[in-house]
Amino acid sequence: MEKIKCDVCIIGAGSGGLSVAAGAAQMGAKVVLIEGHKMGGDCLNYGCVPSKSLIASAKAAYGMSHPGEIGVASAEPKVDYAEAKDHVARVVETIAPVDSQERFEGFGITVLREWASFKDEKTIVTDTHEITARRIVIATGSSPFVPPIDGLDGVDYLTNETLFDLREKPEHLIVIGGGPIGMEMAQAHRRLGCEVTVIEGGKALGKDDPEATSVVLEQIQKEGVVLVEGQQAKRVSQSGGKITVETDGGSYTGSHLLVAVGRKVNIDKLDLDKGNVAHDRAVTVDDRLRSTTNKRVFAVGDAAGRLQFTHVAGYHAGVVIPQIMFGLPTKAKQSHIPWATYTSPELAHVGLTEQQAREEHGGNVKVVRFNYDENDRAIATEKTTGFVKVLVVRGKPVGATIVGESAGELISMWSMAIANGLKMKAISDTVLPYPTLAEINKRAAGAYFSPMLFENDTVKTVVRLVQKYLP
Repeated sequence: MEKIKCDVCIIGAGSGGLSVAAGAAQMGAKVVLIEGHKMGGDCLNYGCVPSKSLIASAKAAYGMSHPGEIGVASAEPKVDYAEAKDHVARVVETIAPVDSQERFEGFGITVLREWASFKDEKTIVTDTHEITARRIVIATGSSPFVPPIDGLDGVDYLTNETLFDLREKPEHLIVIGGGPIGMEMAQAHRRLGCEVTVIEGGKALGKDDPEATSVVLEQIQKEGVVLVEGQQAKRVSQSGGKITVETDGGSYTGSHLLVAVGRKVNIDKLDLDKGNVAHDRAVTVDDRLRSTTNKRVFAVGDAAGRLQFTHVAGYHAGVVIPQIMFGLPTKAKQSHIPWATYTSPELAHVGLTEQQAREEHGGNVKVVRFNYDENDRAIATEKTTGFVKVLVVRGKPVGATIVGESAGELISMWSMAIANGLKMKAISDTVLPYPTLAEINKRAAGAYFSPMLFENDTVKTVVRLVQKYLP
């Protein structure tokens, strides 16, 4: 077994691990990067990239049959499901070199394509190597959680790790799970010509603002997706090419089954106890993302047990790098982390929800909003469904929710404001090109100041006096 000594050993070559590896190596550290599966992790191979690629195909198909009243006749799209999946594969293949082993070896990093585990507090072992490191970063990501549903182990079911390999268009896709992955794939498959039923034990998109999610769910159901909420899947069976899911409220039969009920962190193979690394469902870390029991060890991304998004893993890398390179005690926050669900309309959020804001700040919370149907660009493009809602405390935004066209893009302005402690005046003072959807954000900021300017008797008195004596 070959022995290696290094400054940083990173386990996992997804978004977080790759970012730490590239940053550390380019600053002069000796880095070992270990990946037992695919470079690029879940996001590139099974998550963000393939799902958004398939959504693009679905959006194109839907746009042909639903052009709106803009002088263009509708046409029945000819959907080639296998070709849509080939499009997904081409997108992944195009992006893959950025995350490739060759690229990172070009940074001077030793890349080992093996599974890794702890030997002791500062030693990692693979089948062929023993790595002793001054700092160890766990960036192993997560995998689809498969719930213990009776009969599921005897059924040909899909997860996000197998869905994108499917080339046969499902006649009727049943989705267990009404979270972001489940709802995105449900709408995409409906737009590609499949019958779709979603079974959710609680409330679909239940982690987002209820007022905003109702807009999304109304549209998805309008398109023909059958949404079953408040019913847990109790039993699954397969017979004659059909799969049946039984719930407390009834049974639902389709041709294919997608299980999308959540994620579990990939820590089972790591032998964390040998490394004195405390853990439960994820690595137990402090605000510095450092193990609470082994100060050599850090965790980033899903392995840190916080919000499970690719951009969070990248952010975590930026928190960890100053610590392992320079010993700076940087800390991770969550109050400024945005997320988006890429349904149509899109749903995006950053900071506190309205309920959280009221619980934390009580009567100091002011809610301001602006609707898409009052935005000139939205009117011109017939994308008038949706709104932006901003929660403001003492002049500063503490949370924002957007539902509507390009919500994932528009949330960026509020993410920047919250991350940098900006006031609403910074948004209202920003000059934006006309006509753009981004003006929705500016108009929401204006809605915060309007009562102070236009519904204030003192302001009106001052204006009258100035006008009376102004030369």
